[in-house]
Formats: sequence, structure tokens, C-alpha cells
Amino acid sequence: MAGHKMGRVTEDIKRELTAILRELKDPRVQGLISIVRVDVTNDLSYCTVYISAMEGMDQAKKAVAGLKSAAGFIRHELGGRLSLRKIPEILFKPTDSIEYSANISRILNDLKEDEHDRG
Repeated sequence: MAGHKMGRVTEDIKRELTAILRELKDPRVQGLISIVRVDVTNDLSYCTVYISAMEGMDQAKKAVAGLKSAAGFIRHELGGRLSLRKIPEILFKPTDSIEYSANISRILNDLKEDEHDRG
């Protein structure tokens, strides 16, 4: 599959997964969670979805547990929304990138305030 088409498919999957996650009723998946990255294999066999939560890694792990239990439903919904010959098996993995970036932002703001206080 050509690179540009694969990129388009990956973006389509990410967009639709985001919409599907908003519709899930599982309390483990509620809250400020987001899809950070989606990696799809070239043959569309597997799709790895990286999930992050604003509350931290523990919440991301809980969300991933809820998503794994709903993986069949999510895959079925994805198949109905996308016109792909093959819908990939979805693998969810937690990541702490939102918490990490929020921490970096906090550090930068603290440095800016220190510089402002000195100046």
C-alpha cells in the first residue's frame, strides 16, 4: 500500500476511534482520555492505539482495560464506519505523554515566572 494512502487510512481510523470512544458507556473509559498515536501495519492486520489520560498513567491503564474489554464492539463499529476490505485487530497500549507534556509545560511556566521575578 502506498505511503500516502496508508497515512490516510491511519488518520481515518484515529478519527473514527475518537468518535467511538466518546460513545462508550464504560466508566473506566470516561474522563479526559485521548488517542495519542495510531500505528497500523501495512497489511491492516493490527492497529496499535496509544491511549493517554490527563489524570496520569494509572487512569490510562484503567481506560486501556475498559477498551480491551470493548475491543470487539469497537472493531465492529469501526467496520461499519470505514469502507476497508479488512478491519485490523485493535491493540490498546497506555502511555503517559499527556501527563509528561503537562509536566514540561508546568516546569517552563515556573522558569518563566522565576525569570520574571528576577527581572
